[in-house]
Amino acid sequence: MPFEWVVSRTPYEGCQASLEEARVVLVGAGYDGTTSYRPGSRFAPQAIRAEVVYSQENYSPYLHRDLTDRAIHDLGDVNLPFGTREVALDRIYRTARQIFELGKIPCFIGGEHLITLPIIQAAVEFFPDLVIVQLDAHLDLMDELFGERYSHGTVMRRCYELLSGRDCLHQVAIRSGNRLEYQFAAEHTRLYEFHTRDFLHQIEHLKNRPVYLTVDLDVFDPSMIPGTGTPEAGGIFFPEFVDFLRAMDGTNIVGADLVELSPQLDPTTVSTITAAKILRELLLIL
Repeated sequence: MPFEWVVSRTPYEGCQASLEEARVVLVGAGYDGTTSYRPGSRFAPQAIRAEVVYSQENYSPYLHRDLTDRAIHDLGDVNLPFGTREVALDRIYRTARQIFELGKIPCFIGGEHLITLPIIQAAVEFFPDLVIVQLDAHLDLMDELFGERYSHGTVMRRCYELLSGRDCLHQVAIRSGNRLEYQFAAEHTRLYEFHTRDFLHQIEHLKNRPVYLTVDLDVFDPSMIPGTGTPEAGGIFFPEFVDFLRAMDGTNIVGADLVELSPQLDPTTVSTITAAKILRELLLIL
């Protein structure tokens, strides 16, 4: 049975295409079982959908595009058993694989960053020369975190092991990691620290490659999005993100995710409202 673990939800506003006609498929994956500091990202998919109804237009004045003009289907959320990591990751993998099999572009709403790993496991089956572009405050390159090899702090290390070389992982706007992670990045990945400018100068090299874009919301300054599990001072702001998306618009993006919003950590709901607008802009370039 296709998408047997997906639970239907009230769709993200503007994503009204049927599954058959859609080019992009939005799906929630609210898992945060390995969060090491402040949990709660499991609640993000539904929080974002709820805020959109009241706080957001479908039209982007930044990209001059409207969600209703795009073929986007909101599939719902993967039904994930909290506390059973292997089962949760397998269900995300199977859901992503089915979307790729249909020839469509998945866009997942996390959840913590570990949800990216099973999506990448599915993606490389269809795109063996896949490139990951990671927009993040943290390297996420630890080999283990608290004795665990599968964690939101090790996710990019595990993803890297599925890829085919140094040019396949581009880490953008990074500003946090331990010494061993930075040593690993120097030898194995393409690292662009603190902002997106240096990466944008290299983006032409990605034009003929399939690209997966993962956006960890802690890449933004915590004054803008305090509702995230591991905030880091010195992040980027919305205008820089829009410039980044404009540059990415010409690349072959085959999948994407938006992760690490913990809505209950910001009682003002500004983090959730802002995350919804970030998701809108992301959907409009897919």
